[in-house]
Amino acid sequence: MDEGPTHMTGQHFRDLAGRVASLIERYWDGVDARPVRATVTPGALLEALPARAPEAGEASLDRCLADVERLVLPALTHWQSANFYAYFPSNISSPSVLGEFLSAGLGVQGMLWATSPAATELEMRVLDWLGGAIGLPDPFLFGTAGARASGGGVIQGTASDAALAALVAGRWRTLRSLPENARRAALPRLTAYTSTQAHSSILKAAMIAGLALGPEDHEQFRLVPVREDLSMDPAALESMLRADVARGLLPCFVSATLGTTSSTAIDPLDAVGGAIRGVCGSTPWLHVDAAHSGSACVCPEHRAMLRGIELADSFCFNPHKWLLTNFDCNCFWTRDRASLTGAMSVTPEYLRNAPSDAGAVVDYRDWHVPLGRRFRALKLWFVLRYYGLEGLRSHIRHGVRLAALFEELARSDARFEVAAERSLNLVCFRLSPRAGEAPEQTDARNRELLERLNATGRLYLSHTVLPGSGPAPARYVLRMAIGAVRTREEHVRAAWDLIAASAG
Repeated sequence: MDEGPTHMTGQHFRDLAGRVASLIERYWDGVDARPVRATVTPGALLEALPARAPEAGEASLDRCLADVERLVLPALTHWQSANFYAYFPSNISSPSVLGEFLSAGLGVQGMLWATSPAATELEMRVLDWLGGAIGLPDPFLFGTAGARASGGGVIQGTASDAALAALVAGRWRTLRSLPENARRAALPRLTAYTSTQAHSSILKAAMIAGLALGPEDHEQFRLVPVREDLSMDPAALESMLRADVARGLLPCFVSATLGTTSSTAIDPLDAVGGAIRGVCGSTPWLHVDAAHSGSACVCPEHRAMLRGIELADSFCFNPHKWLLTNFDCNCFWTRDRASLTGAMSVTPEYLRNAPSDAGAVVDYRDWHVPLGRRFRALKLWFVLRYYGLEGLRSHIRHGVRLAALFEELARSDARFEVAAERSLNLVCFRLSPRAGEAPEQTDARNRELLERLNATGRLYLSHTVLPGSGPAPARYVLRMAIGAVRTREEHVRAAWDLIAASAG
């Protein structure tokens, strides 16, 4: 009789867990000495790994752990390096790793309150803690109403998941405002809006939801022009909304951005919300994507970006970017929970239970696309308990201070220019145009500079293309995103010294 495989004993597990912890600690201690960007060639790791799975198991995992150090670590781009500036940070911290470890060990499936009450109620409380800490109004929180609140928060995977959830909620609410017999015919008349500088996930959500057939399809998906500071132009939005309503279209969704990916531009929520209300009333859903910059709202001095948030229907940001919580962890709040769950809820008989049927509990399966869900609240809870809000504010302020330092260094060198207004911890800069130089030549010099810098392995930067002001052409610029856990002033100064020396 087959009695199944031999499982690991408790002692063996503790021994291996200690070895894995030691490996992680060694990696953290030495990560800054590694080339920041992976230096392997495409397919190298594939060729180094066997083509077939092993027939016999390896109880000690000695060779497996050795292969992690020999094969896996050299093929990583090191997001936790102090010298990683390419994209917005993907922070981790020891408390978040421990919370993730505990979540994996408990192995619960939190799709319903009934399947793990603690997974649901801890998430509700932690989302209220964090929502209050960043200054969200009470209608976005569960508060004392708990499961019977009209709003509340949930942990999504990413801001992309949050955008799709908000879009389908907006679609649901708009269609429900029509007579039932008119809803299906109205689908081709729905329209969605975001700025030209918004993250591509908003367009992707429209494609998934059927409002765009592809990236170039703007029949139902509108890109709103931006102002000189690269924020959404509310007047342009209002004009587009009026024109579409006059044509018999049904605006259902607008996404504003607090901290665009290219330049961290901040859309004016009060003016955007006012434009929507002035043309369409309260039916179109206003979603606020603050994926990176929302973390800064734990600091009171950065909450001006939330002016007008009471006009929004949903708000999200990623603690897994700048708030010391490992990926994946997107926090999403809504003040119209009924439209969100109305768009998402399917209840087969095998998921029915008395607390859910009575409406006495929150079933997070109805708040996002996946049915199953991990106990992600644990790692966020660990981070909040370990650092407290004071520690989180200190981390944010440290990153902003270092970005201000880098901006000052870039402005002090006449060979460079700062290409966009800095709002937080991202500096967009580039080599300045030379006298008589064509724009494409300036772009080429900046492209070459970026390639030289990244080839050194001593830092990792990325680029973007920013629109020019008025008739001016678009500009190729370098992005210096500061915020990694290990980055200190000496790293920023060393990065600038390398950039300045490489500029020629």
